[in-house]
Amino acid sequence: MKLNTIDGVALMSQPLRPPDFVVDSLLSQGLHILAGSPKVGKSWLVLWLAVMVAKGEPVWDMATRQGHTLYLCLEDSALRIQNRLFEITEDAPESVHFCTECAPIGQGLEEQIETFSMEHPGTVLVIIDTLQMVRPIHDATYANDYRDMSVLKRLADRLGLAILLIHHLRKEKAEDVFHRISGTTAISGAVDSNFTLVEKRRGSGRAKLTCIGRDIEYREMELERNADNVWELLSDSRTQPELLEGRITVLLSEFL
Repeated sequence: MKLNTIDGVALMSQPLRPPDFVVDSLLSQGLHILAGSPKVGKSWLVLWLAVMVAKGEPVWDMATRQGHTLYLCLEDSALRIQNRLFEITEDAPESVHFCTECAPIGQGLEEQIETFSMEHPGTVLVIIDTLQMVRPIHDATYANDYRDMSVLKRLADRLGLAILLIHHLRKEKAEDVFHRISGTTAISGAVDSNFTLVEKRRGSGRAKLTCIGRDIEYREMELERNADNVWELLSDSRTQPELLEGRITVLLSEFL
């Protein structure tokens, strides 16, 4: 089969659309991972995110692209999701959808998500909580990790939506928090963005959301979970670059 190439002149003169953002400057179309320790509050965060995007309301003062959202809450029951919805909102819209069971990757999941997207035109966000629940049973090798991620990456790009995978962090400490993402480096390397949610202290209700990706700048956001279990923004290095002064020194040191 012949390679389909494009020369440099044609490429530089061709108008190409930048990726659309579901949450402005934070979450674009494509495949993403949110990793954190067990019980840190990842599910609370993504449930709120699914509702806010479905409503078209800002997420921490960042505009959202309103559309249908699908939350595959595979470790929860409908009752638990209902109870959590009552805490975080008074009016969940019809455009946010929930499902507690689905097929694994390569065994029907892609078709299920594509069918949902076709039945709900304007679908912009699919959340899979957790990644491990949709992975086929096989050895944890780089090749297997990369294959699973590639399937979901191609699906997100083809459907023009964001897929956010909820995942876990290893217990071991690391200078770079992204090195703690469970699995081989294929998992963090094959996605468009990585987000980690790490508590300052277990049970403190305060955490740092660290963000890195192909279409976003490196970013650290300090969050606090309020009485309604909604994560509120305390500080953002994007608007307060002085917060990254120490981090930049660490990154330069690692690079050298």
